[in-house]
Amino acid sequence: MSVVVGPNQYGKAEVRIVAVQRGDDAHVFHDLNVGIALSGDLDDVHVTGSNANVVPTDTQKNTVFAFAKEAPVGEIEEFGLRLGRHFVREFEPITRARVQIESSSWRRIPVAGGGHPHAFESAGSELRTATVVCDAAGEWVVSGLRDLVVLKTSGSEFTGFVKDRYTTLQETRERILSTAVTAQWRHAGVESDWGASFATARRLLLERFAQTHSLSLQQTLHAMASGVIEELEEIVEVRMSMPNRHHFVVDLTPFGLANENEIFRVEDRPYGLIEAAISELGAVAAGPAWDPYPFL
Repeated sequence: MSVVVGPNQYGKAEVRIVAVQRGDDAHVFHDLNVGIALSGDLDDVHVTGSNANVVPTDTQKNTVFAFAKEAPVGEIEEFGLRLGRHFVREFEPITRARVQIESSSWRRIPVAGGGHPHAFESAGSELRTATVVCDAAGEWVVSGLRDLVVLKTSGSEFTGFVKDRYTTLQETRERILSTAVTAQWRHAGVESDWGASFATARRLLLERFAQTHSLSLQQTLHAMASGVIEELEEIVEVRMSMPNRHHFVVDLTPFGLANENEIFRVEDRPYGLIEAAISELGAVAAGPAWDPYPFL
């Protein structure tokens, strides 16, 4: 039986790095998780075991540390571009580099009306994310966030859905709506004020969640993504994943108590999962920006 090598990649996953930029007045703190995946002329390593074209994953790890030292990390999108360009330009067999970065959220501890120069507190589980792809055909940047937990106690309903003999869910005109937002947005190019763009996109997601009277979580997702695309011209596509964190009204009648949407039972699983891609009409082609792995 004859076989051939299909699309493939390899790299160093989850390089955990903390970088401290020690300024005279205050320190800048980065807490990152970096993943690198390289592809190119790598058939021989699969077929014959020859490592002649292989950049060791240990070298990739060391490059992350060295690059963080040689220049300030800065915005994670720019750090990703620096790394991706390096692997494609410095190693002839490597034709594509994908760099994925997660940045944990920290904020300065408030002291005497300001932020302490070198003491920080965790801002929770929310992560800022960036994926950069560099190859001979071009470069692509996808920014985003994960585990942005939001909730509203009013302004959400769910009615008019399909019913059959297995349906037990009751229609409601008033419910708690809660989710943990994962959102990624694709940039039209690779030149941007990354920090300002991220802050604005995050703000718009939150504002649209709060201000939209929700008839469904799908409608809320569409409103949130559309708000980002409509206001930020550098962003042409938003992909979102939003689990429905269910809150069910507790029946208190056995105890002689009325429950007017005040006491809820929270169920973490199973849960509804809403996902969609919203894009600008005529948006520039995505290329390999969204491909998590070439062979899937």
